[in-house]
Amino acid sequence: MAGLTVAACALGLLFGDWWNVREKMQASAHLFQQIDDQQNAIDGFNRRVAELRREVGTWRELHARIWEPFGPELAPRSRENGIGGGRATSPDALAQSPVANELDALTEHVTEEGHSLRALDRLISKARRALVAIPSRWPVRGSVNSEFGNRLSPWTKASEFHAGIDIGANQGTQVRAPAQGRVVFAGAQNEFGLSVVLDHGQDLRTVYGHLSKVFVQSGQQVERGAVIALSGNTGRSSGPHLHYEILVKGQAVNPRAYLWD
Repeated sequence: MAGLTVAACALGLLFGDWWNVREKMQASAHLFQQIDDQQNAIDGFNRRVAELRREVGTWRELHARIWEPFGPELAPRSRENGIGGGRATSPDALAQSPVANELDALTEHVTEEGHSLRALDRLISKARRALVAIPSRWPVRGSVNSEFGNRLSPWTKASEFHAGIDIGANQGTQVRAPAQGRVVFAGAQNEFGLSVVLDHGQDLRTVYGHLSKVFVQSGQQVERGAVIALSGNTGRSSGPHLHYEILVKGQAVNPRAYLWD
């Protein structure tokens, strides 16, 4: 009887130990799953940081191209101009985790690009007045029937100099100001019929010929994109179109050098 009692107690102790081991194994399995989940999250974070760093790298190239025309004097200084350290790196810094290092580097790059963008915004704000005065917009949309430069006259078939471009446009097509300016002429003229001349400042003027109707008058200020006239076939013209000129200090230049919008 005593032997049975001892055996029962031993069996109970073994069962208790097995149950404790089972509980601990279940807790360990849950802990290992948490560790795996955290590692997956860290790996995903590292991938996202790497992607962001690559994107920031493309910003550097883009900003370099944007700032190049303004010269090195106006471009913001890069922090990549290397100089020596003033003190030794601490062991704590050397032991910093790769995730922290990636995040610090990304933060530094984003901050630097932010400085560059704000500097560019200040420069563009200063240059905006000059930019809006450049006749970069097409006054009408259409194919160019006759380019700037020497051509055969449609009337005499002899060589002549064409001081602008002839843009194909149906009768009554809206003609828009390619930049802000002041109307210095609006009326009839022998060669171009109904015409408009805009003064954009900085010795730069634009001429619009063969119009069918004019909506502006001399002395009026117009904004970029404002409708100033309708295309037509007045004056010495073989069909509806817009004759468009750009004059710099009174000399005709190729309008295509200015047209980009």
